Amino acid sequence: MIVMKFGGSSVADASRIRHVAEIVKTQLEKKPALVLSAMGDTTDHLLEAAETALKEGKVEIVHIEKLHLATIKTLKLPIQKEIGVLSDELKRLLSGIALIRELTPRTKDYLVSFGERLSVRIAAAYLKSIGMNAKAFDAWELGFISNSGYGHAELLRESWDLIPQKTLPLIKGNVLPVITGFIAKDENNIITTLGRGGSDLSATMIAASCKAEEVQVWKDVDGILTADPRIVKKVRPVQSVTYDEAAELAYFGAQVLHPRAMQPCMKTGTPVLVKNSYNIEAPGTRIEPASSGGKNRLPVRAITSRQNVTLVDIVSTRMLGQYGFLSEVFSIFARYSISVDMVATSEVSVSLTLDTSHDLTEVKKELNKIASVDIKTGKAIVSIIGNVKRSSEILARAFKICQFIGVTVQMISQGASKVNISFIVDDTEAVETVKALHLDFFES
Repeated sequence: MIVMKFGGSSVADASRIRHVAEIVKTQLEKKPALVLSAMGDTTDHLLEAAETALKEGKVEIVHIEKLHLATIKTLKLPIQKEIGVLSDELKRLLSGIALIRELTPRTKDYLVSFGERLSVRIAAAYLKSIGMNAKAFDAWELGFISNSGYGHAELLRESWDLIPQKTLPLIKGNVLPVITGFIAKDENNIITTLGRGGSDLSATMIAASCKAEEVQVWKDVDGILTADPRIVKKVRPVQSVTYDEAAELAYFGAQVLHPRAMQPCMKTGTPVLVKNSYNIEAPGTRIEPASSGGKNRLPVRAITSRQNVTLVDIVSTRMLGQYGFLSEVFSIFARYSISVDMVATSEVSVSLTLDTSHDLTEVKKELNKIASVDIKTGKAIVSIIGNVKRSSEILARAFKICQFIGVTVQMISQGASKVNISFIVDDTEAVETVKALHLDFFES
């Protein structure tokens, strides 16, 4: 058994669904289960419809109906009635939002669930029409039970047992399940969404709990690349990375697979293959428990960057020899629900980075009670993901390059996983730094 997940761009319209069917056809002997996102921009259109209902008191789903009905017509599928039932349910929901002029997190989850529920029914109907024994399922029908954290729900422990109980008999019975990604139900039978990376998480959860051979995540890129192709022209696909390396890349800017989506597979050692549905000949990137490549492996896997970062320097000589300084600092950030990205510490000081979107006015007032605080905006994180056994070589080469191009490193941090070396430069220097590092590590 394998699990194949296709994102929104991969099922954006009738032609893309036909293309997905051709890909699935080549994998039938491996007993696939499919996980789908909403078609194209449907989730955005659903949120726009909610905004219209809230502000104008109108029910407007023209874009949504046009896309799905056109797809049904093009693919010649006899499911207008089934799709009509979902459309009517959606209109009733939007009428309720328009009437009370309120959109709670719970209602929002119910609203956006329609995207995936529509896409799986259309895709399953098409696969069936061309001879595959496909059947559409809402994820909760196959054991996806979550808590009630609407917008960012977490799957419950019971899902690990329920998903294989519900899914494996279908696979053994030669059914091709086409399953909604991103959504679940809580213990009160209320629809929830799994938040960022939710559809990928749905796929990896099925693969891990069912002990699948692998999970294939089909996107619109050739896998994980050595750098952002918008910055570096001569990027190349990375053949394989470890779970830790993939997680670090995702945390620091590479938008291929969200770290939480990999957690089920990390638990079971299930490989993840990231492939491009627009370029099926590309080998993609394999994410696996241990590294491959042996002695010939390059010291660096990839280089990534994230701009618009705030650097906070906190110094307190009053705390010399006193315990609790770091605890006090981080408890202040916790009170304001601010997540810290990078940290570098000494006994009396700590430097850390934050997302620029945070308002730090009140945080600074509290920090000033225990330390002097210097907040600098307009910074960028440059991250080098590489071989832990060659970190000294990576550091030496990286800082030689920074010196050569005249870039001053303002902070450095090596992650606990030891596969990530990150440092801070000015925003205006980030692109030049990434280009120079890529040239040295990959193009020389």
